[in-house]
Amino acid sequence: MEILVIATHPDLKNSRVNKVWLEALKKERNITVRFLDDIYNNKKNIDIELEKQFFSKAERVVFQFPFYWYSMPSLLREYFDKVLEYGWAYGPNGNALKGKEFLVALSVGAPQYSYTGGSYNNFTITELLRPLEATANAVQMEYLPYFALFDIPRLSDEKILNSVIEYIEHINNEKLNYRKVLEKLKKENSESSFIDL
Repeated sequence: MEILVIATHPDLKNSRVNKVWLEALKKERNITVRFLDDIYNNKKNIDIELEKQFFSKAERVVFQFPFYWYSMPSLLREYFDKVLEYGWAYGPNGNALKGKEFLVALSVGAPQYSYTGGSYNNFTITELLRPLEATANAVQMEYLPYFALFDIPRLSDEKILNSVIEYIEHINNEKLNYRKVLEKLKKENSESSFIDL
């Protein structure tokens, strides 16, 4: 599976997690990494046509970023605004991304329990990522279960290194797309006269 990782981090030099993740991802043969802060530093205009070419080659697109103020860093927001154009990604004839997979990968400073009702963030990560899920829906991409690493400032170096393995396994997991799994099961069951319910 060809995977495109679109990543951003406003301070990668001081990142404990994203820097390690990106270094590991670059070694994977089936993964193309686009680190936006290096490519479009100093507010260069985003090369929309070039970015579209990377999308066209990918089956799964991962958006990796630190979770800032319940959202994404501004450069990724700008990327969405510019690249996901009307008539290409959505609207009439906007089918370029139809059927491709959309996955979010987050580093989160707060502990996981803080993202529950009644805790100090009060909402789950799933709830807070709804705008991205809606975006995936609008551009006809399949929204997949996110990957997140929580409580970053308090994690040991060992835990961060272990997260690299978990992250790469997660984004390569073909079973994350439940629709494809169900289609495969239906096909297998239609070829068999016995269905075990």
